[in-house]
Amino acid sequence: MTAPMTASERDLRTLLGIISDNRSDLPSEGLPLSLLADLQDQVGCELLSCYGLDADRQMTWFHQDFPAHCDDGKVYEQAFWAHYWDFAPASYPDRSGDLRTVTKTSDFYTARQLHSTGFYSDYFHPLGLEHALRLCLPAGPRRTVRLSFFRDPGPDFSERDRAVLALLRPHLHRAYLDAERRQVGAPRLTPRHWELLRLVAEGYTNAQIARRLGISEGTVGTHLENIYTRLNVSSRTAAVTRAFADRVAY
Repeated sequence: MTAPMTASERDLRTLLGIISDNRSDLPSEGLPLSLLADLQDQVGCELLSCYGLDADRQMTWFHQDFPAHCDDGKVYEQAFWAHYWDFAPASYPDRSGDLRTVTKTSDFYTARQLHSTGFYSDYFHPLGLEHALRLCLPAGPRRTVRLSFFRDPGPDFSERDRAVLALLRPHLHRAYLDAERRQVGAPRLTPRHWELLRLVAEGYTNAQIARRLGISEGTVGTHLENIYTRLNVSSRTAAVTRAFADRVAY
């Protein structure tokens, strides 16, 4: 039987500070570095990576490492994608659709099994990493923002570490959305774009939108493509998420 976990008043005050601090050090993309530093201190790891991942396009649209790494990122990104779908801990969110569970590499592999994977040989081992703890935030269909905590060989992450991130997850999602909105400002859309997007958010199809607005279905498609370009997204869900960030469910 697992022993119950307890949190001290000091722990609770620290977590409250993490979620309530008004961060001014906004990067061009991602989360404030001061927030990443606080998370690293709270969980304890050698490396914390925050990145936006598009599984279908096999690309990351931003990547932050704390502390910053000087390694050849392109080499490691190639290794990452070469083994992505075969490495269960990395591809689990896309294969399962489960973005809420905070996972450890040891949830999927024993140490011996891990060491026999191509992902470990080409990605973990060259970086001197052994253990990982991962948290996912939604960013559109097959797109996620991930925070991966890495440790060198030694003690694995604890259930306390997992619980801390599970508790912080909705607040980290809000922090990401708030940072993104403050970085890019209000989406530059026309009144017609907003009218159309509100119908998309309510679940109307292109044909239904065309009938309601008195335009052709092709024109609806053209408007949507223009909206995607202005919002830098590639799907209806991502467009609604970006335009109506305050309505995103956690």
